[in-house]
Amino acid sequence: MFSPVPNAPLHEAAAPFPEADGLVWAIACRPGHKPEKLDAGQVAHALAGGAPPLPDAWVWLHYDIVHSATRARVQEIPCLPEEAREALGNIDRGTRLEVEGDIVYGALPGFDDSMSEDDKNLSAWRFAVLPGLLITTRRQPVPALGLVYRYMQRGEPFASPAEVVDRTLLEFADTVRRNIALLDDHLDRAEDLLLTLDQHTDFGRISGLIGRVRRRSTELRRVMSPVDRMFRSEDLELPEWAEDDLRDRSQRQIHAALDDLLALQDRARSLQDELASGQAEETNRRLYTVSIVTTLMLPATFVTGFFGMNTGGMFLAEGRAGTVEAGCICFLFMVITWLLLKLMKLL
Repeated sequence: MFSPVPNAPLHEAAAPFPEADGLVWAIACRPGHKPEKLDAGQVAHALAGGAPPLPDAWVWLHYDIVHSATRARVQEIPCLPEEAREALGNIDRGTRLEVEGDIVYGALPGFDDSMSEDDKNLSAWRFAVLPGLLITTRRQPVPALGLVYRYMQRGEPFASPAEVVDRTLLEFADTVRRNIALLDDHLDRAEDLLLTLDQHTDFGRISGLIGRVRRRSTELRRVMSPVDRMFRSEDLELPEWAEDDLRDRSQRQIHAALDDLLALQDRARSLQDELASGQAEETNRRLYTVSIVTTLMLPATFVTGFFGMNTGGMFLAEGRAGTVEAGCICFLFMVITWLLLKLMKLL
């Protein structure tokens, strides 16, 4: 009969299937029961379009398509149309969602299994879902899929394959929101530095923080916007059995995460403008200081130029205190210039 699947770690891992190259796990799922492992014969029966091995059950087959042989095997699945098979074996990172009869297939975004939230790279996983069968593929481990698998191991009910796709999208949206929260913390630090703006402010550090946020938010938006448009498209007509799970909850969560992302980008742009204003203000302050010093030195420059003329009859040329007297004249003219600047309210 069936044997329970051993607990898998949080990232994708399960017992290997030497009979089916590239198959990470193959399980039969029933609401209220733990998933049960399928053998090679049952996997072949499911791929041929056969009924699930248990009443009220559905089958989940998950493939790693990093090798070309596995992609070739996936693209020969008999129960799927040609377009769905090509989508499962595609290695592009683009997102798509297509419907053909009762089959929903496409590619959706995910994150890799990096330990740090800041280091998580965007990837894609592909799926084809029928009322009683879910086939997923990926080139890199997608923690969201492994997390859903772990939920099943704990006995959490998943009534249909569409709920797995929906839950994986929800996990993706939650990860996006955690990324947004981290990016928001970076903007908080940048804003604190801008609020304490003085001559010792490190504009390079502020610019680096804001630049990192804008780059990461742009990466996330490039992924989130197509998914949001895809679910909101009026041309998308999902089967009745998948409508509630794939459109309603997923659409709301993805759209909410996209709204948070747009708000983050608006804040980053505002801080970028404030940073540019602060840099301009600091530049003007320094130019003002240089201008004042230059203006105060102009009389002294004139006096030294005048006394530097090698002409006959230059006064103070014969006395022993001529240098001191010339210096006093320079200082006197500088004081007069300073008083004029104060009088004109330029200081």
